[in-house]
Amino acid sequence: MSLPESCPMTLSDTQPPELIKVMIVDDHPMVAEGIQSILESYDDINVVGCLPNGRAAIESVAELDPDVILMDLNMPEIGGLSATEILLERQPDTRIVILSMHDNPEYISSALSHGAMGYILKDVPTDEIKLAIDTVMRGERYLCTGAQGSLEPKDAARESLTEREQTILLQLAQGKSNKEVALTLDISVRTVETHRKNIKRKLGISSTAGLTRYAMEHGVLQGTGVRL
Repeated sequence: MSLPESCPMTLSDTQPPELIKVMIVDDHPMVAEGIQSILESYDDINVVGCLPNGRAAIESVAELDPDVILMDLNMPEIGGLSATEILLERQPDTRIVILSMHDNPEYISSALSHGAMGYILKDVPTDEIKLAIDTVMRGERYLCTGAQGSLEPKDAARESLTEREQTILLQLAQGKSNKEVALTLDISVRTVETHRKNIKRKLGISSTAGLTRYAMEHGVLQGTGVRL
């Protein structure tokens, strides 16, 4: 009787799972170090950096190339909301999760409208931080229980335009092409296209003509800003 042949070892059998690269941005060293210690206990996470504010994160993001950024809101120099928008312009595939002590609905709605994929409170159990990371890595939005409870249904559905989106809406309403807007604002055409898509989604408008009409009706062309 012949012995059974052993199964050939494949490349996937020998390679460890790919690590999730996480950047922590918080101006409180003890908080950042505590989160880092928690995350480093997981075999599939690599903390690539702890930064003290949004400016430092923006300056380091290309080099560190994180998959997920855990971002505080209130920080010196550049806060979490502005940093989130700028970071996503530069690294569109990065997932940003706001980690904050604030459960005010306005904070949560604003964070989501700026592009954050998750919002968790700083007093959540440690395993919920990992759950949030895993969830946004799957491309899904994550709100911790406390954040979900703070959002009324109307607040969850309502998304306002960010300052950058208002600026781009003004440019588009003036008849500029995506390429012209990109040159004016010194960003990529891809970034303009992403903002344009988000503006249409938030306003429920499907055409460029509709954007122009909206801008005229809401005073954008006179520089008064967008009021939703």
